[in-house]
Amino acid sequence: MRLLALKSRPVEKGLILVAADEKQLEPLLRELPQQQRQTLSASWPGPSTWLLPHRGSVPRWVHGSHDTVAVRVSSHPCVSALCAAWGGPLVSTSANPAGALPAKELYQVRRYFGATLDYILPGRVGNARRPTGIRDLFSGQIIRD
Repeated sequence: MRLLALKSRPVEKGLILVAADEKQLEPLLRELPQQQRQTLSASWPGPSTWLLPHRGSVPRWVHGSHDTVAVRVSSHPCVSALCAAWGGPLVSTSANPAGALPAKELYQVRRYFGATLDYILPGRVGNARRPTGIRDLFSGQIIRD
């Protein structure tokens, strides 16, 4: 909830869960048909975010007002290492207040949030020019390209 407040992001929008590997997302993946599991495995690790049913196992502040939750196995070395050190998936969101451009440099993060952050993980932002794409796993619908 603190993250949502820092970003001025409505809880209804939801957030993304990022993981170091598929094992960290197993509670969400175990009931998926084999074909969908293969689709996920073929796209991860990497910049592919998928909407999966959460079946009530994910807190509302993460899934928002949706019946699905956005998940990704990250190929970013810092994200992957942080999830591995934590031992499970972490919430992910861009480093900006709602409606502002995502921060790509440390000075931008500091300008947006000042001293309100407990810690900033050293490292570089990935090379993607745009946010990762988001697709619905079952319908194939592109939510964000």
